[in-house]
Amino acid sequence: MALIRAERHLPALELADRLIARRKGDVQAWLARARSNLGLGRWADAEIDSRAAERLAPDDPWVRIVRGVALYRVGRMQESASVLRALLADRPPHALEVAIALAETLHRSGEDQELERLLDTPGPWQQDPRTAFYRSRFLARRDPDEAIRELVATARSDTAPATRRVSGFEAVKLLDRAGRHREAWSLAQEVHAATTPPFDTGAIVGQVQEQARALRQGRSRFRPVAPPVEGVATVVAMPRSGTTLLEQMFDAHPQICGIGEYEGVKDLGESVLATGLWPWELSSLPQEQALAMQRRYLSGATMHRRQGAKWTFDKTLFAWRWLPAIAMVLPGTVCFHVARDPRDMAVSLFLSNFHPDSNGWTRDLTSIRRMIEAERSILPEALDLLGLAHEAIVYEDLVADPAGHAARCMKRLGLPLVDAVLRPESNRRSVLTLSHEQVRNPINAGSIGRWRNYAWAFDGSWDALAATHEARRRHR
Repeated sequence: MALIRAERHLPALELADRLIARRKGDVQAWLARARSNLGLGRWADAEIDSRAAERLAPDDPWVRIVRGVALYRVGRMQESASVLRALLADRPPHALEVAIALAETLHRSGEDQELERLLDTPGPWQQDPRTAFYRSRFLARRDPDEAIRELVATARSDTAPATRRVSGFEAVKLLDRAGRHREAWSLAQEVHAATTPPFDTGAIVGQVQEQARALRQGRSRFRPVAPPVEGVATVVAMPRSGTTLLEQMFDAHPQICGIGEYEGVKDLGESVLATGLWPWELSSLPQEQALAMQRRYLSGATMHRRQGAKWTFDKTLFAWRWLPAIAMVLPGTVCFHVARDPRDMAVSLFLSNFHPDSNGWTRDLTSIRRMIEAERSILPEALDLLGLAHEAIVYEDLVADPAGHAARCMKRLGLPLVDAVLRPESNRRSVLTLSHEQVRNPINAGSIGRWRNYAWAFDGSWDALAATHEARRRHR
């Protein structure tokens, strides 16, 4: 547990694995494994681990809270809330952490009335600075200026960096909504400077450039080494490009189950990278290893598929970085490439609270531009070269003609278009992404051209990206 408290999650996971290998009935080892996987963002694995711990010690308070958090992370909100409510009613010694976890679950699932009751209930959370974020939602309805002042005060306090960050970006959102754009931008800069650690954007860009050079050598270098998969679809896009809207549309079809930002592709990419064969020698990947990687991906993906659905739709934001691995280990995957105006994406990325460690490149426009340039240097051409079945979707065109684009996508999956796909706001599936509020509204063009509110922040280095995107729109 000392490793977990020090946020050394990978060494903690390795130690937990060794303990479980010796003693499969060790509840503390399973609990440590679940907490390590939560820290690493491996939500599906954490849910499996927490289930194992629950079977061994169903009444253990720490097992119950980790179980509740893991259920939340895989989108099973009702189950998560049920576990956490029951635990809080037992007045556990760590009631504050339980209440905060329950508040997050209620917030994401839109249970505002219960959340407000929870925040008004006497308890240690009344004075905890983390509750400022949740209280601001209710205060903003009657006094947005006061909500902004309280959130900014928390962002500038000496509380934990994570709390300062979430409060600061909530204030940024309210400032943007109020049309106070320069204040919103300035505060975002301040919060990034205080809470976003240095990030090596160049390492990712270099990896993509290396991939691009390998791809230019031809398709023969990336022939599949595992049998085709069935019923697997994934988005190929960057954050804030319209992926949540697309997932909610697809998930509304009875034959498709959205599985959220499943970490399986990231795990696949890291596993391939660990072989030392990426990207030039992938043809040497042993079939046995490829099959093990394929089974691991499918095990987690299908675990989240609801009964009756034939397809899983993976909203991973990593697929574009690992396309050769997908082509070789998961051949048969159907890809949906989504592109949006790079300036609209940049504004949304910079003003949003992405994980500061894994997405630290969102801290400034230069890093954001470099990442978008890297993505667009290989897409959509890589999909054709690798022989991956795919559809290309321009976000602005999707919004203008949702029926036409949805019909084309459904045809690619061999499915009929159903009316529910065109009404994603009616899909009550819980959404864990930053777009969870926007997708509760009907499909609309409200966010298109948002960058113009911040036009003064962009220089000529964005012109080529913008021109390429506009040309793509005209040709769709």
